[in-house]
Formats: sequence, structure tokens, C-alpha cells
Amino acid sequence: MSPVSAAFEKAAAENRAALVGYLPAGYPSADGAIAAAMVMAESGADVIEIGLPYSDPLIDGLVIQEAVHRALSAGTRVSDVLRTVEAVADAGVPVLVMTYWNPVDHYGVDAFARDLAAAGGSGLITPDLTPEEAGPWLAAAAEHDLDKVFLVAPSSPRQRIELITSVCSGFVYAASLMGVTGARESLDSHAAGLVSRTREATKLPVAVGLGVRDGRQAAEVASFADGVIVGSAFVQRLLGADDEKAGLAAVGELAAELAAGVRARP
Repeated sequence: MSPVSAAFEKAAAENRAALVGYLPAGYPSADGAIAAAMVMAESGADVIEIGLPYSDPLIDGLVIQEAVHRALSAGTRVSDVLRTVEAVADAGVPVLVMTYWNPVDHYGVDAFARDLAAAGGSGLITPDLTPEEAGPWLAAAAEHDLDKVFLVAPSSPRQRIELITSVCSGFVYAASLMGVTGARESLDSHAAGLVSRTREATKLPVAVGLGVRDGRQAAEVASFADGVIVGSAFVQRLLGADDEKAGLAAVGELAAELAAGVRARP
């Protein structure tokens, strides 16, 4: 059982959803990103996603785009991502890299899998990689015991969901809406139906991402999903802070609120 699978199993045993938190490597600085991820975990996140900054973030909204732009402008590289992963993993927290496929392909699929595993990473979330094009990654992940997390969407028909979930491990990422990332006032009504349809195709946990901003919404998603994924709301706390210290405090406050939310499901 992978560390990510174990985290979801532990959450289920406690009759709650798992909290998955996202932050991009390199923002607000290389060390600041590590510190923020640590605070997030200490405040209740069960799994951490570390984003690999990329110049063409197709599904990211303005908040994450801004943080990624600042990280890239500061010179963040894949080596910084792996250093962040290593620090989080060394603290005993399951950590995945969220990345578009081009940087992995450029780095070398086998080399990336090898170096990610060596850093203690648990796997990849690949939002723009389709199962039909994932052969090299599936082989490399199997060789290095890494989880493969793919996305299903509200528009995915049953046959597509069956194909996507057949190559997943760890959990299935259910994108709650058709659009870019970003915290929202209300959640898309299609999310619960997508989770239900996905569960018909797999026994893997299903975690919902895109849009959750506070504890109330986390509780709402936790009422029908196995995991709650939060990214933009955390990044916004860092962007809106006066300095890194204040940003860390804000991240910890939000993580604690969300952790209480996933435990408050009916």
C-alpha cells in the first residue's frame, strides 16, 4: 500500500474524508514553499500536492498562475520541486507532484520517476496526460512504485471513466467543474454525481478538487467524496499576506479550518 493509499484508508477508518492540500514549489520562495507545506501538514492535511511550476498552466486560474509566474521568475527548477518533495516526505507526509506533462517529458520520463522516488515522492497527478498517451509513465511508475493519479470530469462518459480509473492508483481526482482552478462562493452541482459515477467504475478513493475555499465547503464535499482537494485557497492566503511569516500563519489557519470541515460531514 502506497503512503497516499494509507492516508485515505486512515481517513476512512476515522469516518471522514482526507484533506489534500496543494502549493506550488518555489513560492513564496524555495524555502518558503517547504515551510508552507509543513505548516499545512501540521495543521491537518493528510496528503500534500507540490506543483511543478510551468509556463503554460492550462487549467490553473489567476491565483495559481500568479504564484507560478513568481516562482518561475525566481528561477524555480525541477531540482527545487524535488527538494520540496524530499523535505515533506522526510517529515512523514505523503506527497505527490502535480505537473503538466511537458516538463516530465523534457526531463525524461524514466529519470523523473527515478528521481521522484529517490526524493520520497509518492507519485504524480497529471491533469493533461491521457491514458492513451501514458504508456511510458505507467511503465516508469510501476518500476518505481509510484502512484498514478488521473482526472475525470463532469463531461466524462461512463466508458471514459472506466478507462481513466483503470490506470489510476492512490485515488481518482474528480474535477468538480469544467473550467480552471480557483476558490468559489458555491460548488458545482455536478460534483456529487461525478463521484457517484466514478465509484461505479472503481474501488479507489475519489477526491474532489477545483473550487473549495473554506471549512463549510469542505464539509459539503466530504459528505459525498473520499477526499477534498484544496489549492487556490491556500495560494491566495500566501499571495495576500504581508510577508512569509504572515503567509504561513494564514495557511495554517485555513488548513485547520478545512481539517475540521472534512471531519464534520454528516
